[in-house]
Amino acid sequence: MSDFNKLIKQGALQVTAGGSAGFVEVCIMHPLDLVKTRLQIQSKTAVTNAQDPRYYSGVFDCFVKMYRHEGLTSFWKGILPPILAETPKRAVKFLTFEQYKKLFMFGSDTPTPLTFSLAGLGAGVTEAILVNPFEVVKVNLQSNRAVGKELPSTWFVTKKIVKEKGIGFQGLNKGVTATIARNGVFNMIYFGFYHSVKDILPEYEDPVKEFFRKIGIGFVSGTLASCINIPFDVAKSRIQGPQPILGTIKYKSTLRSIIIVYNEEGVRALYKGLLPKVMRLGPGGAIMFVVYDYTYHFLVEKFPLD
Repeated sequence: MSDFNKLIKQGALQVTAGGSAGFVEVCIMHPLDLVKTRLQIQSKTAVTNAQDPRYYSGVFDCFVKMYRHEGLTSFWKGILPPILAETPKRAVKFLTFEQYKKLFMFGSDTPTPLTFSLAGLGAGVTEAILVNPFEVVKVNLQSNRAVGKELPSTWFVTKKIVKEKGIGFQGLNKGVTATIARNGVFNMIYFGFYHSVKDILPEYEDPVKEFFRKIGIGFVSGTLASCINIPFDVAKSRIQGPQPILGTIKYKSTLRSIIIVYNEEGVRALYKGLLPKVMRLGPGGAIMFVVYDYTYHFLVEKFPLD
């Protein structure tokens, strides 16, 4: 097999494994992403009556009120956009990470922690640009409190956004800089920490112990990255979500949104939704790496690169 054909085949296997990892992670962890978004778009000036179904005092309260007032299926509101986005998104993420690695070797024979981090940053920026329109639609659906058939479809919301705002920075690409910052920082830490630590900690011959070794490293990677990038995530939710005053754009740019939230609500507001985010991306990060790793090696065995 020529080097070119080998590269194409390897890329196809990486895309398949990455897409599988994204699909599995979204289906399992989406309810926590929804709760995170609901908490992040809730400003301090919003309704604060604990009995009001529109106000959430925390993760558990949000789950209870959503179940009580919107039903069980409400936990998967807005799941179609991430399913449509996450499969190619994760495929692009893992594929581009492997390609960016080659650019950041800086003369070294083996990848260094800096290589992994910069490759992760590049992969995060790339996926953010591709996935942002899906994020805009997802946040719109997640912030909608309608029940059952009253909830608009994904396609209806997409057409409405395009018709009213277009595909520019006020429409389907609203908040793209916040998404780039969020995904870039997350993946820089996520990939950098995971691969650096995985290379340091010795592998186990026992497949069960090795499985949990990878799960543990992936969990810490996702948790650490979530804790560091969440201010950008809050800014993204505020920009892409419903504005506090109809007809007035309060949250526009990334840094300006972070400053507004800090000045009006304090530093703790920049970490709104951290618990469900960690609950999702801690185990979610572990799921993605493990599914990708095992799927990729399975495919290589079935379709050898030589």
